[in-house]
Amino acid sequence: MTDPRLIRFDTADAQAGGTRRPFAKAVRAGDYVHVSGQVPTVDGEVVQGGIVAQTEQVIENIKSVLALAGCGLEDVIKVNCWLDDPRDFTSFNAVFEKHFIDHPPARSTVQSRLMIDAKIEIDALAWKPL
Repeated sequence: MTDPRLIRFDTADAQAGGTRRPFAKAVRAGDYVHVSGQVPTVDGEVVQGGIVAQTEQVIENIKSVLALAGCGLEDVIKVNCWLDDPRDFTSFNAVFEKHFIDHPPARSTVQSRLMIDAKIEIDALAWKPL
């Protein structure tokens, strides 16, 4: 029997070359929606441009995944951010602020090498009562 309070939203889009990724884009567990880490890709390809363009794409990807669960950025309560280069922090922060200024979530931001050739990855936790 499937628990209606646990919903898995779509498997992740294929990577470049069509490789399947074995995880959900998001999982609703009760009132919480956990969004898998989003990278700056469109159709499996990393978008060109620097941290500003890539951060904009990541936030667009997060918005698309949140919409699957009937949520928006205003429902996000926590994000984890990974930057490939700490020198990108100020530019990243400016884009982030533009999207979250009216409803800022708790946030962690760290430097980390990423699994793909991208400058940023963000995951998110949203809260939206059923």
